[in-house]
Amino acid sequence: MPPPCAAPTAGGPTFDEGRQTAGQLPLPTPHHGEVSVTIDITGLPHERITFCPSPLAELGNALHALAEPAHHARLHAWTTATSAGMKPELADRLHEADFMWRSTRSDFLLPARPRETLAEELDDLDRLDDERFVGAALEISCSSRYAEGIPSPLVDEQSRRRALDLAAARGPRQAAFVERMLAEPAATRAWIRRLLEDCDEAFFADTWRRVRVQLAADARHKTELLRRKGLAEALTAASPALSFEDGPHGSRIVVDKLVHSRTEAQGSAVTLVPTAFGWPHLFATSAPGWQPVIQYPAATREVGGAEPVETVKLRLEAIAHPMRMRLCRNLARGPYSTSELADAYGITAPEVSRHLSVLKKAGLLTTQRRGRYVLHQLDFSVVARLGSDFLESVLR
Repeated sequence: MPPPCAAPTAGGPTFDEGRQTAGQLPLPTPHHGEVSVTIDITGLPHERITFCPSPLAELGNALHALAEPAHHARLHAWTTATSAGMKPELADRLHEADFMWRSTRSDFLLPARPRETLAEELDDLDRLDDERFVGAALEISCSSRYAEGIPSPLVDEQSRRRALDLAAARGPRQAAFVERMLAEPAATRAWIRRLLEDCDEAFFADTWRRVRVQLAADARHKTELLRRKGLAEALTAASPALSFEDGPHGSRIVVDKLVHSRTEAQGSAVTLVPTAFGWPHLFATSAPGWQPVIQYPAATREVGGAEPVETVKLRLEAIAHPMRMRLCRNLARGPYSTSELADAYGITAPEVSRHLSVLKKAGLLTTQRRGRYVLHQLDFSVVARLGSDFLESVLR
């Protein structure tokens, strides 16, 4: 069977050194509040932006779903059946190493140049030197220094202490595993490869056979959108949380996440990897030197898509005010005019108007006119989704 997609143009390595051009002016700060991941693609031909499934990335997602089934209610049947059928010895080894995929995702689990088989992608991993592999494997927190680049724990004492402290917080077995990786990186890397190969044999090979056709079709569809309608259309089709900004200061891909990070892809490439196991997560690698990779849920989203992080933040702030929360008590029961609410709570009509304006700006109200009166009411459908929208935004 031929590969489901083409790899980036020859010459674009998985790990790119020296991609930042001296003297280049930085792009202006994006207008997404203080949150979002931005990938500078100024001057990057769109032919070097590819959509392609990856068996290693999908295995990483599957392992995360097994470690955190509460994040993935849609996968309940699969996680339950797979966990029940797993040999205790394999489950025990997965628990020992799960810091690489439980809360965050080690960068090496998101290949920039996907291959046809898991074995080929594991071979690519073997070609990484120990410093890069261990640094990627042990970046197990959402550190604010991630986008700046953290030295490998194999060569930097501060990074070494940090990795050991973080692992100790995960448990004694995880701490022992990290100590072993730092002391014997080659042997530990071989252990990790055997673990992933055993997962492939135990459950993933069958899972990959079932999902790869869907993922390849999704990648082909997005590639066709990119070719015919442009990058903005292709990104939005992949996820409502992805967008393309092109202006006089440069071009960038914006990933709407509750983090702030920037990376560059000039002279390199960008790979977008669909996943059947990812929702509600949306991953983007932005560590210096690594080719940017975005992993998005493949064509299984609910109608309406993901709410922007800024919208969720606006709604939570709107209802957090004590008076607005009291006003919502009435607005949930029926339509009210400004004067009625002012009378009910003993405050002035202008004060009520200010509170209603905040709620309306957040999209929490519907309005209707009755004669000369404008009546306001809580939008039940939006408010009912607020909890799930919040969870989706923080898990994204």
